Amino acid sequence: MTSLSAWAQVTPYVGVIGGVATLSGDGGSQRTATGLSLSSYSPANGGALNAFAGLDLHNYFSVQGNFIWNRNSLHLNSASSGGSFYQEDRSSSQEAGVLDFLIYFRGRNSKIRPYLGTGAGIIHFASNLERVVASGAAPVLPPGQFSNTGPVFRSHVGIDLRIRRKLSFRYSFSEMIGHNPISKQLSPPGPRGLKNFQNLFGFVTRF
Repeated sequence: MTSLSAWAQVTPYVGVIGGVATLSGDGGSQRTATGLSLSSYSPANGGALNAFAGLDLHNYFSVQGNFIWNRNSLHLNSASSGGSFYQEDRSSSQEAGVLDFLIYFRGRNSKIRPYLGTGAGIIHFASNLERVVASGAAPVLPPGQFSNTGPVFRSHVGIDLRIRRKLSFRYSFSEMIGHNPISKQLSPPGPRGLKNFQNLFGFVTRF
């Protein structure tokens, strides 16, 4: 009977959490007849927002749909063995739609509910040139604007702390992994995927 009651009531919820997004960096290298060509990019921390709606299906299981946005500045570097080089500053943004499955480690009646979540979805990345810091010897520059849309995998851990009967404070640490459109534009290109780490805080309301 207890097992049946755990599945009996489906509870909808909505929430908004925001915080800081940190992107992973990357670099490339290529041997040439006259030496070694090198490239890299370094991202700055930026703002992030996660708006979501979900259903508590069980004392310990939930499904959740997410809209996730973040914005980060980038600094790109490239130097070829032939003597050409460039440095440029860029802006970047990511918008993702992700469907998650959450496992809670304590039941719905608990005031403290840590959880583990994982899911997948679609992410759109866009970057715009802000300024060329330095260049020489006619380098091949990335396009002023470039973008990419593709699949993304997300994993996250967090905790819900109940403030009132239907209101909880949520902390979440998440990682999204997908294709790296920044590394593709480097000369030479970088080999690694793009990782997006987010520390987020906010509130959840259950109905």
